[in-house]
Amino acid sequence: MDSKTLWTAACLLLLLSGACEGEGILPAGPLSGAVAGTVRFTTDLTPSEVPFLSIIWHFKDANLITINSADLVGDGYGGRISLDRATGSLELRELALADSGTYDVTILPDGALQKQGSVTLVVYAPITGAAVSSPEAVLIEGSSSANLSCKASGTVATRLWMRDGQTLRPGGSLSFSAGNQTLFLQPVGSSDHSTYLCRISNPVSQQTAAYNLTVNYGPHNISIQGPPEAALGRRLTLRCTADSVPPAHFSWMFNGNETHVNASTFVIESLGEEDAGNYTCTARNTVTMRENSTVLDLRASCTALCWSGVLLLLGVLAQRGLI
Repeated sequence: MDSKTLWTAACLLLLLSGACEGEGILPAGPLSGAVAGTVRFTTDLTPSEVPFLSIIWHFKDANLITINSADLVGDGYGGRISLDRATGSLELRELALADSGTYDVTILPDGALQKQGSVTLVVYAPITGAAVSSPEAVLIEGSSSANLSCKASGTVATRLWMRDGQTLRPGGSLSFSAGNQTLFLQPVGSSDHSTYLCRISNPVSQQTAAYNLTVNYGPHNISIQGPPEAALGRRLTLRCTADSVPPAHFSWMFNGNETHVNASTFVIESLGEEDAGNYTCTARNTVTMRENSTVLDLRASCTALCWSGVLLLLGVLAQRGLI
């Protein structure tokens, strides 16, 4: 019969008289440890001036270390453990995944009741090599779908996806596979054009991987920046903008006629009456094969100086009897 069984039998006998009771002298747990790391099982006992009669540590019901009249260290623990004989606390080094499980301690003080405790240890392999990948594809808003996969080596406890500083949650076109390993966007939209972060973690480590997802969209929100009315003789620049990935190509028409201006800006060096009319800007996306147009109705106005010149001209013509 081993020592733990002997102490248990003795305690059972004493329980009949109400003289034996166990105490939880270890933290609630579970405790976390990293592969190749160290963990300490610390009891809540104050250091004893009188040596304990016995300290017994068990792991999964197998002897880890027994301290009494004859010290005994379990197989595979030589050089890996240290015991504080004053408190019964134990340090375990060079952790391996196989060290995960329940640890029990039984301590018999001299002249006092037996103390007991139990705690679970979970050993994690540190997270390494976190990366996000996606099948190569040209994504077009509204008609394409994307799958982003987040993988890493180590013990993965949680995966968290983020975009624009916000945690992503399922809903709408967004969903996840089991364990959040894969993020599905079905279909993609213009707002999905962004940098995605996947944070993989466990209690002892974490890594974050980034992925830039390109969604081709637009052109949307096309507009012409320029005044609806300008003074005659003024130099005028009309600027066309649109939300588009890739950037849109622009072309201009004036009163329905081609101008052969294929740029985002249309420049009028000196505005004349003949320049007043409808300016149409068309934005085209060569990937989505979509286009959008907008119109600016530009009017020409005469300034005070302009009117004084007109009046002067009318006066001269009147003097000559031409009007």
